[in-house]
Amino acid sequence: MGTLGELERAVMDAVWDARVPMTAYDVQEQLARLEGRDLAATTLLTVLSRLEKKGFVASDRSVRPHRYTAVASRADHVAELMHEVLGESTDRMAVLERFVGGVSAEDAAVLRKLLRGAA
Repeated sequence: MGTLGELERAVMDAVWDARVPMTAYDVQEQLARLEGRDLAATTLLTVLSRLEKKGFVASDRSVRPHRYTAVASRADHVAELMHEVLGESTDRMAVLERFVGGVSAEDAAVLRKLLRGAA
């Protein structure tokens, strides 16, 4: 998948938060309401097209206007980013050590529970 630019991230947040497929106009309305962004629908169509090429969204072109849905969840995307960063490291142990050392006690408890279940 890869990383997202600022506008791509805002659009993906809108799509991820939606419970139904969204049109560019739906995204436009949500970004205006939640972030005060006044973006043209054509701009959002361009961003959604880029996101589709990157594999983040799928479009339903059988209806007008086209509707977009996320291909994977926000959690899937964040986990993929974490794997990418870890994979780029020459010292995986140091990266994991710093990551684990910086998590909250609650997150550490979750990690311990997940690791026990994976064993």
